[in-house]
Amino acid sequence: MYRIKTMNKISPVGLNTFDAAKYDVSDAHTDEHAILVRSAKLHDYDFPADLLAIARAGSGVNNIPLDRCSEKGIVVFSTPGANANAVKELVLCGMLISSRDVDGSIRWVREQVDADVEVAGLVEKAKSAFVGPELYHKTLGIIGLGAIGTLVANMAVALGMDVYGYDPYLSVDTALRLDRHVHVVKDIRELYKKADYITVHVHFTDATRHMINAEAISQMKRGVRFINLARGEIVDDDAMIAALDTGWVAAYVTDFPNNKIVKAPHVIAMPHLGASTPESEQNCAVMAARELQDYLEHGNITRSVNMPDVALERSGVQRMCILHKNVPAMLANITTLLARDGVNVENLTNKSKGDYAYTIVDLGTPVDGSIICDVTNLANVIRVRVID
Repeated sequence: MYRIKTMNKISPVGLNTFDAAKYDVSDAHTDEHAILVRSAKLHDYDFPADLLAIARAGSGVNNIPLDRCSEKGIVVFSTPGANANAVKELVLCGMLISSRDVDGSIRWVREQVDADVEVAGLVEKAKSAFVGPELYHKTLGIIGLGAIGTLVANMAVALGMDVYGYDPYLSVDTALRLDRHVHVVKDIRELYKKADYITVHVHFTDATRHMINAEAISQMKRGVRFINLARGEIVDDDAMIAALDTGWVAAYVTDFPNNKIVKAPHVIAMPHLGASTPESEQNCAVMAARELQDYLEHGNITRSVNMPDVALERSGVQRMCILHKNVPAMLANITTLLARDGVNVENLTNKSKGDYAYTIVDLGTPVDGSIICDVTNLANVIRVRVID
């Protein structure tokens, strides 16, 4: 039976996908085979020897030590796209509240009532202070055309906006899902020059840290409204504050508040609400649970952030799954050992990702412990599993 340790509150809809005959799910395990986590920080967590996988019910994995996991042969999964609709809807909200001062207008109404002023007689004169542009026929720039960015783009087209998208890693599958009216540009500066609104949907990495800096902002249209529901560190707060002070940026909507940015003018800060819907939490939990089940039961890897995605239909009587370094001759060394003991390879697949690779071998006959030990002891092999 596989032991699954839960961290944080995981939606019961996801937990209910685990077969009680195969899985023991608890937040009290200390010798778990897999971890299902949301935002709990694992950088100082002492991983047990039996730990095979970690699934993050969400898209960001900053709370997980990926290098340490890779070195130990722990596969880390995320759930990209599971919260995409929730974030898409919050982008729409961000565009609307950054256009008209909805927040300020609501606050003004409450202030009048609190001061015992008859607010009904003041609204016609006061409303001009909160006026703002419509979205219709404006230009939206989208940085990052993944699961979220694609939904945002198609939504904006439906709203009558002119949409420009930038993504140097745009996949064929994503491109096919984009509305044909979306302008995909190869130079981000073209997007900056045209966009009245810009929303960013990229992963936070060393390469994207402060990608929205003073130089990038200077290339944008004066009066641009910027929305950041991706990660706070993607935007250089000092550069954004300077642009807000001068009016170069008309409004900044962020889902990642801090004391510095919240005090700046024309900032609309929310407490990381992007995926905060029951539907999103359920979708993330279900996807994460199914990723773990497919890996634990069949050895298939899908949507991993530290290992290659590898999936193979089952054949043969046993399956050997090998995580190893991405170096020459690994497949030859593995198959040579199997052939030495008369084990026929029914099917095989292998893929690499950076310094690591993963091989699935479906075997025609069962293997004994000595063969498993020999494969495990090959140079550059990190972990071997045999699944019946």
